[in-house]
Amino acid sequence: MLSNSKQRFKDKYKYKPPDPRRSYRILSSEELTAGKFSKWSELKIESNVRILSPKIFDMRFLTALYLNDNKLTILPSEINLLDNLTYLDISNNNLRSLPTSIGDLVSLREFNISNNNLRRLPNEVGKLFLLQHLRLQGNPLPPEILSIYTDGTSKLLLYLLDNLEVCPQPPSRDWICLQDSGQELTPYAFTVMCYNVLCEKYATRASYGYCPSWALAWDYRRQNIMKEILHYNADIICLQEVATDQFYTYLLPELKLHGYDGIFGAKSRARTMVEPERSAVDGCAILYRLNKFTLVKEDLIEFNHLAMMHAEKSEDMINRVMTKDNIAMISILKINKADSSGKPSRLIVANAHMHWDPEFSDVKIVQTVMLVHEIYSLMKTIASEINCDISDIPLVVCADLNSLPSSAVVEVLTSGNVSVKHPDFKGKSYDGYFNNSCNILTEENDLVLPFKLTQATDQDFLPYTNMTYDFTGVIDYILFSSKLLYPSGMLGCYSQAWVEENKIVGYPHPHVPSDHISVLVELDFKFTQD
Repeated sequence: MLSNSKQRFKDKYKYKPPDPRRSYRILSSEELTAGKFSKWSELKIESNVRILSPKIFDMRFLTALYLNDNKLTILPSEINLLDNLTYLDISNNNLRSLPTSIGDLVSLREFNISNNNLRRLPNEVGKLFLLQHLRLQGNPLPPEILSIYTDGTSKLLLYLLDNLEVCPQPPSRDWICLQDSGQELTPYAFTVMCYNVLCEKYATRASYGYCPSWALAWDYRRQNIMKEILHYNADIICLQEVATDQFYTYLLPELKLHGYDGIFGAKSRARTMVEPERSAVDGCAILYRLNKFTLVKEDLIEFNHLAMMHAEKSEDMINRVMTKDNIAMISILKINKADSSGKPSRLIVANAHMHWDPEFSDVKIVQTVMLVHEIYSLMKTIASEINCDISDIPLVVCADLNSLPSSAVVEVLTSGNVSVKHPDFKGKSYDGYFNNSCNILTEENDLVLPFKLTQATDQDFLPYTNMTYDFTGVIDYILFSSKLLYPSGMLGCYSQAWVEENKIVGYPHPHVPSDHISVLVELDFKFTQD
């Protein structure tokens, strides 16, 4: 998440009002026959119109619609079909009400309904979270509404949204079996959850204006997050964007009551802060069920610290990687059921949160290589201690990679190599680090990692892990070492029918407490039972 999200949000959705002097004309049949064409996206209808033609609602290309100064008494509910509208003027008519479907026009920036006979506003108007100008003058609206309106459009929208009736709860997410129907699980099977819970300080009205303020509040969301965690009852839980104080005062104490223990690492900036600011810094947490695992060792990886150690006179390493304070946590867990029959006695679980900004895709690759390098160093130490091959140590990596499945980050993790000429490097050079510190750069300019991982989830069943108004995609992952482990099942997505029927434009939502959804898989070992 970004600290200056409000300004970036405004920049991204910067609105240029339509030019009232602009005019269009409809081409004649002769002009059309001659191959001429026109491109227009605005429509003005006038001359005392009383009823709108249904054909208007087929014009989904419209961005501005002028219906002002007519004699309309009804605005048809089909107005929501014009979902590209940014400007709608229905002022100076005889409207007594607005259809609730008006709330589906979430692209609206200007909405003029002045000088009608409106006695109430549907709460659905509050869904128009991008609206910058709402004109209500000249309507016999309740004094309460007019009083809030004097404080500005945004205050009124928030009031209406907060009082909007919440849609029904989504159906339970499906559990997808990934194993062969006849294959039985071993006693060593375990479930893993990866979940970015959306830290309180990032959950702002500026970033998530489509969510009611009461549903965006941390006190409300944390209860639903905890309910979700306890409902799925995973053996290992990896959380990102957990505020320091919330981990120690809420999450850990609550989960200890349910048989868990856990570790936490805050982002590097916490080192430079004093209380109470330090307590608000977010980080990564790994929680594990005590009846299955015992913590042997933990390690905090600070990517900016590694960048400082391995700058190798690289300006890109100094200026781009070292300035990002992302972290990862690694835990070495003892498998409590393990015995002396050759079954693995250790499990490595890593939890990482990579930099968010798409403009720094090169930084994400470097952070990923750093993570792999640190894990591999730890694996060598464990292999020496318990006298086994490195490849015999099972590994699970949970991460908000902030990278799509087509990215270089996912490519290097799942294939074990990637070219330094990949577009995601953006022409930046980190050869000194790759060659001298990691020794993974080949003569062909490829990065070759010491191991590769497999994705535990199937994108057919989990097409996104993050859904906001302007982005939907997979950026959260559970990966594992496939020599020893395989996924037997996974949690599917929220019902798409529920999303579409209720016109949900993004998360968080009263029923979905984060902008990310939890990723849950069941992993089992490939060895057979004795």
